[in-house]
Amino acid sequence: MLKDLKYLSAYLLPLSFLLALVLGGVWSWASVILAFGIFPILDALLPASTENLSPEKEAEKLSNRFFDILLYLCAPICYLLIGFYFYSISNVPMENIEKIGLTFSLGVVLGALGINVSHELGHRATKGEQFLAKMGLLPVLYMHFFIEHNRGHHKHVSTPLDPATAKKGEWIYVFFFRSIFGQYRSAWMLEKERLAKKGLSMWTWKNEMIRFQCYQILYLLSVGVMFGWSMVPFALSISLIAVLLLETINYIEHYGLQRRLLESGRYERVLPKHSWNSDHEMGRIVLFELTRHSDHHYLASRKYQLLRHMDESPQLPTGYPGSMLMALVPPLWMWMMNKRVPQTPTLVASMQ
Repeated sequence: MLKDLKYLSAYLLPLSFLLALVLGGVWSWASVILAFGIFPILDALLPASTENLSPEKEAEKLSNRFFDILLYLCAPICYLLIGFYFYSISNVPMENIEKIGLTFSLGVVLGALGINVSHELGHRATKGEQFLAKMGLLPVLYMHFFIEHNRGHHKHVSTPLDPATAKKGEWIYVFFFRSIFGQYRSAWMLEKERLAKKGLSMWTWKNEMIRFQCYQILYLLSVGVMFGWSMVPFALSISLIAVLLLETINYIEHYGLQRRLLESGRYERVLPKHSWNSDHEMGRIVLFELTRHSDHHYLASRKYQLLRHMDESPQLPTGYPGSMLMALVPPLWMWMMNKRVPQTPTLVASMQ
């Protein structure tokens, strides 16, 4: 059980943001410095672990509610931090550079504890967990991710049909636009198809995309009413930063990887080799094992504490925080990664 307490380290990010609010000044950037300064260094210093759990340990961890509670607390924590942020920005005298630092810091926290945890809970079957997933996506204005990720990305990953799969040689700044707009459009199409199967028009309140847009507009209106209309641009800013954090992760997770198109016209099933993996310890802990992404795509229902190292999965040269920094410098990223991308498979292959 003591070893499991390591996942409490994920809460270092919200604690760093509270520190940023209290101390101000250069500390306003505390969460950014922690995520992209300290964590990459720790990833480089701490040994990566390829150890997998025994069947007995898996059963023990699966029945331990501690791992679920850690996730359930994230959405409430995010909303508390958002409230403190808007109150401080609107009431406490501070320099513009401090406001910018706090905005970037909160965006990082909402990306890690908001979107990332919503991603994990969005794969769960219970209504309560799915509700928490949607609540985590609301303040980043990315609720359509709940639809597109589960019904689109996991189906089409590592194929040209998936806007969230980066092509080999594609700069991340081009990918941002293609992925963000492509996923949004895909979510609308998926809901339209779902409703059509039930004989319903897409212009109905049963369309989750319509509901999501209304909830997000109400959220922004609530920010304006409670904290002042000048806070709405700040709400949009923290959302953008969190979304770009997510899309940077999307970029590194499947960069250049492709599934074979079979003679049947369908793509081969998703295998561990279709996702980049990282066993670097710090990234694994603070992102609730998201970095063991190969196993996640191989079996999306597997809970984070059970995710396995897969020998056949391609490995990132460093942890997620370091890889994300490299991705922001495209020539460096491609110099490091293009030689690691497996040779492009034949687009049409036999069913063997």
